[in-house]
Amino acid sequence: MNPIISFVNYLQSQQTAQSYLCHCYTQLKLPDPEAKSYENCNAFIYYLNHGNRFYQQGRKSDPFMQPILYFYGMVHFIKACLLTKRPNYPESTNLLAHGVTARKRKKKDYTFMNDEVKVQHNGLFPYFSEHLYEQTIPFEKRSMKHLLAVIPEMNQLFQFQGEHKMVPVGKQYSKLLEFPAHLLDSYHLTDTAFIRRIQPYLPNIKYYDYDDRMIRMEVTDPVKKVTGPFFVHSSTEQLFFPLKREDYLSIHEVMVHYLILYNLSMLCRYETEWWGDLFVAKPDIDYPFILYFLELTSTKMPLLLGGNLYDQRKKL
Repeated sequence: MNPIISFVNYLQSQQTAQSYLCHCYTQLKLPDPEAKSYENCNAFIYYLNHGNRFYQQGRKSDPFMQPILYFYGMVHFIKACLLTKRPNYPESTNLLAHGVTARKRKKKDYTFMNDEVKVQHNGLFPYFSEHLYEQTIPFEKRSMKHLLAVIPEMNQLFQFQGEHKMVPVGKQYSKLLEFPAHLLDSYHLTDTAFIRRIQPYLPNIKYYDYDDRMIRMEVTDPVKKVTGPFFVHSSTEQLFFPLKREDYLSIHEVMVHYLILYNLSMLCRYETEWWGDLFVAKPDIDYPFILYFLELTSTKMPLLLGGNLYDQRKKL
């Protein structure tokens, strides 16, 4: 079993959860970490337990129902992660909202790929983006196609229809990266401006060289902590980078999945006719993209969110 999944299972007792939270709160320098960890350990266990159950039931269910189950599984895992960093969560009722809205009325020629979600100022999405990933959201709204475009595993589906969205540039835990030189044309940047653009998301760049084929660089430390515009393929551990400026997105992949799953769960619940037709008639390209995304998110999100907990562990 993957060590992250094993660790999440290990935390689902009062003794292990309390000890783990006490460690987290000690790192935060709270005045009484032991008391606060006792106060929060049951909520922490239930968040993990509910998250696991939603994902388990989702994998057993027809894809027709999966968006709701996976979205709420993800929400519960996010809340467990938040309790390790924000011991008083939720501090206000504003945080109980999802923090995202979808278009209420769908146009006659509606397609999922062109649909958009809009980010709210309050709610879970901006809150966990800030406190789990230290990120502000660099857009007000974003289309499903642009969100799917930065998920490495979805790249192959885009390639089947003649679109290349991402390119592998190295491997996680490596110090070496290589970018195709034609990226500079797409981003309308010189090589030095491109280096300045990506430097904040990498360890310090030790050196780089540039010719008409490739931009090669070495960073001072292995690339461990990964966030957009770099994204990791779950099977190969390859680092992917968006090929086009329009797809460049500097947010964590957990945030990407949250936005897509939110929209899918809303379609599943409220757009009855369109959602039913999607699974019966399979009318357009939306169907394979949605189906493959649901299969991917069911395994990738528990690992990415469980990784947040795993990375804070100590020898218990």
